[in-house]
Amino acid sequence: MKKFKVAVYAICKNESKNIKEWYHSMKEADEIVVLDTGSTDNSLTILKSFSKIKVYQEKIEPWRFDKARNTSLAYVSKDIDICVCTDIDERFEKGWCNKLKSSWRKNTTRARYLYNWSHDEQNHPLISYYADKIHSRNEYEWIYPVHEVLKLKNDNILENEVIIDGIVLNHYPDKQKSRSSYLKLLELSVKENPLDDRNMHYLGREYMFYKKWDKAILTLHKHLNLPSAKWKDERAASMRYIANSYYNKNFIEESIFWYKKAINEAPYLREPYFDLAKLYLDRNNYNNVIMYLEKALMIKEKAITYITNELAWNENIYDLLAVAYYYIENYEKSLYYSEIAYKMNPENLRIKENFNLIKEKYEKEKEEVEF
Repeated sequence: MKKFKVAVYAICKNESKNIKEWYHSMKEADEIVVLDTGSTDNSLTILKSFSKIKVYQEKIEPWRFDKARNTSLAYVSKDIDICVCTDIDERFEKGWCNKLKSSWRKNTTRARYLYNWSHDEQNHPLISYYADKIHSRNEYEWIYPVHEVLKLKNDNILENEVIIDGIVLNHYPDKQKSRSSYLKLLELSVKENPLDDRNMHYLGREYMFYKKWDKAILTLHKHLNLPSAKWKDERAASMRYIANSYYNKNFIEESIFWYKKAINEAPYLREPYFDLAKLYLDRNNYNNVIMYLEKALMIKEKAITYITNELAWNENIYDLLAVAYYYIENYEKSLYYSEIAYKMNPENLRIKENFNLIKEKYEKEKEEVEF
């Protein structure tokens, strides 16, 4: 059996606080290539302190992530079989390289693996999905100025993917680092490819992040009207973002309308039910909170996609139910859900205090009834 050679390649700019941990999680690879695109901190010094890292320097002007990725990929040695693209704020769990080599075959072109995009304070994954930035050496190139993706260079090449569940990559983003360039790059992406539904969705979401509510609504409508926008999970997400934008404009009925459209679009997802329930909680409509959250709990299968919101799957959903039942004075059910939330996250002080309060209220009411 052929012994495959693996290279990790990455781009870097002012990542001094991340480099050491990144390197120690990547050093299982046969080769490590880093393209520094203009660091002004001591990133270069740290990178060069590790003899295994091949460090290159090049400024990408005007900045585009696809060009930077392709430039870094070009520095990977020609005899490498498998290329692994990562960012410096990511960490592989140990043993990843041997798992990759043992799962790869001569005709494999790409691998998917579990990617934990965000974590809570206890390091539990919040958003997880399958990433696909592991690929064969010569068949792929990066496209799009931001939220870049791999594309086969030749349409005649047959793509052959393998899913490797044993490989886990964790993302620990620097919250202080600016992502202000993303909006302009997304606008450029849509300008270059106006019929690309993925980029249109991302642009609408980005407008929402920037609280540009009207632009978000308009752009997300464009996404929904594109012929290629067929993935129901993403369509439902666009509808949720439209609803959120309307809510922030204080158009409550429009918001409810779009959350319900999201539910109808993808009734198998918890997230639209959860979001609508939160709206009703803000409006003190506790019966609707209960109705939609209990419907959400009937959904047992969690999709492993970037659309997934862990808040709809962890203790929060039970916590909200406990609050809603408390306010309609059903202390028995409030205690039931509060206890579940507390057991799921006993470190959460607010949930703990709520549990003790509800328990006290329930026991007091029970005593009064018995008396």
